[in-house]
Parts: sequence; C-alpha cells; structure tokens
Amino acid sequence: MGNLFLAFIPVFVAVDAFGVLPIFVSITRGLDKKEKIAVIVQSLITALLLAGGFIFLGRSVFNLLGITTGDFMIAGGAVLFCIAIIDILNPGKHRRLPAKDLGSVPLGTPLIVGPAVLTTSLIIITEYGLYATLLSIFFNVLLAGVVFSFSDIMIKVLGEAGSKALSKVTSLLLAAIAVMMIRKGIILVLS
Repeated sequence: MGNLFLAFIPVFVAVDAFGVLPIFVSITRGLDKKEKIAVIVQSLITALLLAGGFIFLGRSVFNLLGITTGDFMIAGGAVLFCIAIIDILNPGKHRRLPAKDLGSVPLGTPLIVGPAVLTTSLIIITEYGLYATLLSIFFNVLLAGVVFSFSDIMIKVLGEAGSKALSKVTSLLLAAIAVMMIRKGIILVLS
C-alpha cells in the first residue's frame, strides 16, 4: 500500500487534473450535458488505454524507433502549441474540434495522459513496481473524470464573460505549457 501512495503522488502531479480543468471548460463550452459526459468517458478510456499500452510497450517502441523522451516531449508540445494558437486566432469558435474528437485529442491525450504521465510511469515502474504504477494511473485518471464532471459549477460561478476570459487565458497558458514541454525536450535531446 505504501508503494501505491508513493507512485500516486508523482502521477497526480503529472496528470494535473485541476490544472487541466480550465482547458476542459474552454473546449467543451457550448456542449450539452450528454455530450460532455460522452467527452469525459472518451477521454478517460483514451487516457487509460494509452497509459496502459505505454507502460507495457513504451520502452520497446522508443528503442525500436530510436525515439528519446526529449523527442516525445517536443512532439507533444508542438501539438499543444498548435491547438492553443488555433483557439487564440479563432475567437468566434466555441470549441476547436468536433465533440466526437474532444475526448481522445486533446483531453485523453496529451492533456490527461501526455509526455509527463508517460515519462513518469516509465520512471516509477522501476521504483514502485507494475501493480502500484497501474493503480496510480487508474486512480489519477478517474480523479480527472470526477473533476471534469463538476465543470458546470465552475461555469455557473464564472458566467459567460468570465468563461470567455478563462478560455483565452487558458489558451495562453496552454501555449506556455507547450513551449515549456518543447524547451524541456530540447534540453533532454541536447544533454
């Protein structure tokens, strides 16, 4: 049980469900409750399948293709940056992707399970074991779903104008996170 708790903490920081919540609010704005639930379920399934698959196949695939963790962080950052720029430049749009795609990309990956979670999982599996790593990812992804489920309360508190402002600030933060991921990836590649 101690290993599970020790594995849970770094995955909690990597998933950052509360940090992703404003982005979730921004990209699901205008969706009805049924569509939001479908997006949440799709994002959780995508995140769990990706993380589980990566735990079992990640190092092998990286080695086979010659991909480093730095390469992976640069690619993930580039995708997030493109999403942020599209949102900033198209202020009239309520969401940047069709509702059927939101759960998979960008929510399931790279926001819930992205380079940080995948890299963290490869590190903690050697320290705390497979069982603790899998459970910590499962519980953290589930926690993200619970946090997203209460996003309507946040929208009611903020109102329409606050929601629009939050959307733009979130897009800027997303761009900054993307740049940070690219920077860290470059540092890893160059070191």
